[in-house]
Amino acid sequence: MLSRRAWLNQTSYLAAGLPLSFSLLAKSYEANGSTTIQLPYFASPSSSVSSQLFTKETKKHRFTNEEDHFLEEVEKASFQFFWEAMNPSTGLVKDRCQADGPDDRKVASIAAAGFGLSALCIADQRLWQDPKDIRQRVRNALRFATQRLNHKNGFFFHFLNMDTGQREFRSEVSNIDTAMFLCGALLCRAYFDDEEIRELAERLYKRADWTWFLNGGKTLSMGWTPESGFIKARWDSYSELMMLYLLGLGSPTHPLEPETWHAWARPDFEFHSLHYLGSKAPLFVHQYSHAWFDFRGKRDDYTDYFTNSVIATKVHKLWCLELAKQFPDYSENLWGISASDSARGYQAWGGPPPMGNLDGSIVPCAAGGSLPFLPEETVAVLRKIRQTYEKRAWHKYGFVDAFNPLTNWYNPDVLGIDAGITLLMAENARTSFVWEYFMRNEEMKTGMTRAGFRAIPPPAPPK
Repeated sequence: MLSRRAWLNQTSYLAAGLPLSFSLLAKSYEANGSTTIQLPYFASPSSSVSSQLFTKETKKHRFTNEEDHFLEEVEKASFQFFWEAMNPSTGLVKDRCQADGPDDRKVASIAAAGFGLSALCIADQRLWQDPKDIRQRVRNALRFATQRLNHKNGFFFHFLNMDTGQREFRSEVSNIDTAMFLCGALLCRAYFDDEEIRELAERLYKRADWTWFLNGGKTLSMGWTPESGFIKARWDSYSELMMLYLLGLGSPTHPLEPETWHAWARPDFEFHSLHYLGSKAPLFVHQYSHAWFDFRGKRDDYTDYFTNSVIATKVHKLWCLELAKQFPDYSENLWGISASDSARGYQAWGGPPPMGNLDGSIVPCAAGGSLPFLPEETVAVLRKIRQTYEKRAWHKYGFVDAFNPLTNWYNPDVLGIDAGITLLMAENARTSFVWEYFMRNEEMKTGMTRAGFRAIPPPAPPK
């Protein structure tokens, strides 16, 4: 099996939770261009069929008691990964781990650590562990990151040894992975009534020099290595990049200028008359920034990004249903492909348009990370997986990273970023907890204001 790290090296991309490699694919689209996606080997679903596949009031959906209890189990199992795969002294979380319990792998990712900090907030609110133990872990993590973890102008290496914090795999200093860590730290700052936690999180955020990553350009470089300097590729087209620019725009010490928000391209995609901003990349690009930033009821000069992710998720479901003629396991309640493990190693797959060597695999975090966008449809997918494939696709830490019912392949691992996006988005879909507390950081409001976000007025009442 080709490992995630081997896949990265093979493709010559050192990426943040793998976003870097996928964002590079967006280079094939001209700035602010238009891409029409066509899959000629399948018939287009009629508008009447499409309307029957989706609920109309996404934001007003309320989970049933049974659905809510199920999501509680999903979240709690995902949290157990972060609790057991985290070094309690450093706060660093394994990049991946066996789905049925701890193993001896020591490679952590700074992005997984950011999801881990966020998971600790959720666990404290839901009383899944002793509050004293949770708070001590948060303090330890922020102390270690502030005082002992190597950084470059406030940004951390992508992969680290979970015990020592030393760089692994000659990985890059990653701004997107560091952004996920800082989002977790700022969530802790807003949630915990603890002076030390607030002070440490604030220090970490203020230390990050966002302007350094511009490297003389209008958009941010994707990374830096001691051996080669700045990575040539830039965050210059729609992807999970929004958190980067909003954190930078809100910085009280090294702020980006508002022009940087307008400098990245927003390609227009069309699929069966559904229009949305997107990129040739896996589904997670429509999820990650939404894990912390609350885009509901807001828009900038270009679009309503929450609604945009709703449309992109609808498109993804329709596309998977079309693929059912090729992969008969895909169905109304079993769909979803995002970057994940596969029987042939880590895959940068997704669509539309088709990416990677599609083989009928199911990636649970595709639905899990989209819970706020299509709550009724995505919870149905997760319940279907649990009910039908529980013995192989569900373990101690929840869903395995991916599986293929057609070939009877089930991944033995969970990945920190995939378990993390499922946990945070499930909580947001249920209670808006992460959104509510994260947006209490005034700098986040400032960042969105400087980017030009404004409230969307409610629709006029019918005459």
